[in-house]
Amino acid sequence: MSSERSAERRTVSVDGLRLGDHACMATADVAGESPWKVFTAYTRTSLARREKVLLVLDPDDLTDDEVVTLLDGGSGWAVAARDRGQLAVKRNTEIYVPDGRFEEQRTIDAYGTEVGRSHAEGWSGLRIAADMSWAPRVRLDHERLLDYEASVAPLFADPLFTAICWYDRRRFDDDLTARVAQAHPLRVVERLDSPAVTGTPESGRTVETAEVGTRTDFVEALCEALDRGDDSGPGHFVLDLRDLCFMEAHCAWQLISLAASLPPGSDVTVRCGELLALVLEQLGAAEVPQLVVRVEGEEAAAG
Repeated sequence: MSSERSAERRTVSVDGLRLGDHACMATADVAGESPWKVFTAYTRTSLARREKVLLVLDPDDLTDDEVVTLLDGGSGWAVAARDRGQLAVKRNTEIYVPDGRFEEQRTIDAYGTEVGRSHAEGWSGLRIAADMSWAPRVRLDHERLLDYEASVAPLFADPLFTAICWYDRRRFDDDLTARVAQAHPLRVVERLDSPAVTGTPESGRTVETAEVGTRTDFVEALCEALDRGDDSGPGHFVLDLRDLCFMEAHCAWQLISLAASLPPGSDVTVRCGELLALVLEQLGAAEVPQLVVRVEGEEAAAG
C-alpha cells in the first residue's frame, strides 16, 4: 500500500480496493442485509481487471455450486469465470485449520502459494474474501486472532494480493469487531442498498450504488444532478461516480439516455472506475456526443 493510504484508516467501497489492500468487513445477515451483494460487486470488479477471485467460506455456508449460482444471477459470467479457473471457492477450515489447529505461518504460506498459483496461471493478481468464522469454531483466543491480522502484512507488500476479512457479527461480539477494524488499514462499506447523494466541488453528484433496489433513487439523483432549471441552452456537468460500488444495466442505460436528451453542445463528464466505464461502453455511451466517460483511479479521487 502507498504511504498515504497506510497513514490513515479509511472506509471504502468494495470496488475502491486496490491490489495490496488489506480490509475488513463486519456483517450481520439479518433483515435481508446479505453480504453477497458486496461480494458480487467485488467479484465482478476483480474479474473485469483480469484478477483471480478466491472466496473462502465457512463449511456451513452455501455449497460451491450455490455460490456460483448466487453470484451469477442467470447471466453466465460467474459460471464462465469458474470454468476458466478465474473464480474459485474454498472452505476456511481448509485454509486456516486443516488439522483442527491454527498456525499463523502455515496460513500465511498457504496464501502465498495461492498468490503464486494465480500469477503462474496468468492472472494480474489475486483477490480473496475470507469468512473468519473459523476462529470461534476452534475457540481461538481473541488476542491471538488480532496478532494474526497484524502478522499478515508481508503478504500485502507484493501488490498482487487483496483481501477482505469478513467478520459475521452473529459470531463475533462488538468489542472484538471494533478491535479487528483497528487492526486493518481499511474497512469495506457493508451494504450497497443505501445510496447517498452528496454535492461535489464541481456541482455534480456522488452516488454510492445503483441496482434494482435503489433504481428509483439513482434515477432521481441523476435527474437532480442534470437539472438545468429554466435554462434551455447547453449544460455542462460532472458526475463523480468513483465511489460507485455497482451499477446495473438499467441504471447505466438511464444515465446514457439522460445525457443524450441534453441540448447539442452540452457535456456530461462521468468520472468512474474501469468496471462502470466498461458497462457504459457496452451500452453505447460512445455514440452519445454529450457523454464523456473518464476512467480514474482512487489516487485521482483522493486528490
